[in-house]
Amino acid sequence: MLTRTRLKKLLTQFAGHRLAVLGDVMLDEFVWGRVDRISPEAPVPVVQVKKETWRAGGAANVASNLRSFGARAHIFGVIGDDGNGRKLAETLRAEGIDTAGLVTDSGRRTSVKTRILGQNQQMIRIDREATEAIDYERQKAILDHLTRLLPELDGVIVSDYAKGVVVGDLLTLVIERFKKAGKFVAVDPKLKNYPLYKKASIITPNTREAEAALGRVFENEADVLQGGADLLEQFRTDAVLITRGEHGMSLFEKGKKPITIPTQAIEVFDVTGAGDTVIATFSLALAGGCTMPEAAEIANLAAGVVVGIVGTATASADSVLAHFDRISLPERHATDQG
Repeated sequence: MLTRTRLKKLLTQFAGHRLAVLGDVMLDEFVWGRVDRISPEAPVPVVQVKKETWRAGGAANVASNLRSFGARAHIFGVIGDDGNGRKLAETLRAEGIDTAGLVTDSGRRTSVKTRILGQNQQMIRIDREATEAIDYERQKAILDHLTRLLPELDGVIVSDYAKGVVVGDLLTLVIERFKKAGKFVAVDPKLKNYPLYKKASIITPNTREAEAALGRVFENEADVLQGGADLLEQFRTDAVLITRGEHGMSLFEKGKKPITIPTQAIEVFDVTGAGDTVIATFSLALAGGCTMPEAAEIANLAAGVVVGIVGTATASADSVLAHFDRISLPERHATDQG
């Protein structure tokens, strides 16, 4: 269990590390408003729009989380030759994220997820996206640039939203080249592409994804423990981190006993992007010299930060430390009273 002193020391080591993020980038649009009446045309609420905001989403949100911890982030993905693609690239550059690895495809639309909220409550989500696999030319452009940058990187995060960027030939070569160079490959998976992830360093499925990959349901704790062990063997990875919602997360490391870390969320308002925060924080912690159990603990704390915020959010060293203090107060008070 991390102490505050150890946590603070580890968090200070995050800044300056350099990671690439490869995957499906998207623009998250939020339409904020009030609801005062029901539409006379249909039994649906009428949202009076007050403001609109945009954030980097999908793989781009992973890069945003890296930057919020002070790390250097390089994003690799595909955008359309459209206004949304330009807005996403501008948003990322404004955050200090290197966008040289973003490839434009004039025949593809930029993925956009529009969330309409009334009184901070998400009412509906509208997705506009392309999901076909990117072509050889775009794969080669991404791989060539990523390979040139490889010597300067600590590792690569693969953020797969199954929108067509993470494809077999590209990912196989990325895993091969990074592992050969002694760099880690961390994958946030999607069921559709599970066969592609073999020999990655780390995969971070949620419970539903882990169950689907194994073709069975986890009915109790023993099922989870067996499932994690089976995933380690099946994908020949160094570690599997299963995120389990209100049950926290379980870490399975090759040759070691599994560890389950209870959830550290105080309140849950919105789980949007929580998986992005987990893999970004976990990977950055490893780059910063943490052990895998320490990395998982810090990622768990970071997830507790972002689920308490409405909309796509990021964690930072300060917010993680402040969250640690908040959840530790009842425990410290009980100790003092005792």
